[in-house]
Amino acid sequence: MALFSAEHLAFLFGLLGNVISFLVFLAPMPTFYTIWKRKSSEGFQALPYSVAFFSASLLLYYAFLKTGAFMIITINGIGCFIETVYLLIYIIYAPKKSQLFTIGLVLICNVGGLGLVMLVSLLAFHGASRVTLVGWICCILNLAVFAAPFSIMRRVIKTKSVEYMPFTLSFFLTLCATMWFFYGFFINDYYIAGPNILGFLFGIAQMILYFVYKNAKKDDGKLEPTKNIEKNLSLEEAKEVEIVTK
Repeated sequence: MALFSAEHLAFLFGLLGNVISFLVFLAPMPTFYTIWKRKSSEGFQALPYSVAFFSASLLLYYAFLKTGAFMIITINGIGCFIETVYLLIYIIYAPKKSQLFTIGLVLICNVGGLGLVMLVSLLAFHGASRVTLVGWICCILNLAVFAAPFSIMRRVIKTKSVEYMPFTLSFFLTLCATMWFFYGFFINDYYIAGPNILGFLFGIAQMILYFVYKNAKKDDGKLEPTKNIEKNLSLEEAKEVEIVTK
């Protein structure tokens, strides 16, 4: 008799995934503290947080359809709340043009996009086929989000600087992808497990790049001014956070 059943292992990895995902959801807090302190979100972008909100909302809907997916419900419910707070802070302190753009983005992605998925799945599909449809949409969205590190890795190679790619964040995102892969594997949910294989591979690639370039001489001619580096770093960190929403 096995010491741990698949159900026990799924619970363990799901719990660890929840804890690590929660910590990564909190990663942009310094960025929003800066926005609050400056009373301005100028120089930052809302797109990563809107995408994270959409991803968490979609996975939350998938979990409710699937039934019994408590681990997915908890982290994505928390994720929706945190991303909503981030977006509200951004909108409050954004210039008028950015406010309108962000509100439009939320309406298109989180109201229109999610609403369309729910409408089509509820009206045109039934039973297991409904879960399959939403599962595939979640899978495709997560695969697209996992491709985001390409831009960060390209920047690291171009500038020979790891300022744009903090090792700690890459490590925790890799760890997070590992936890959710095994959770999906043990509950036989390959819509959850599948994308995290790519997340794990990208995470390993980022950490390898970090060790390759951490002591490399920076190409100052290709670096942006310090002020812009700080802003771009915050943006890139925020982009990476979206990967963990499972």
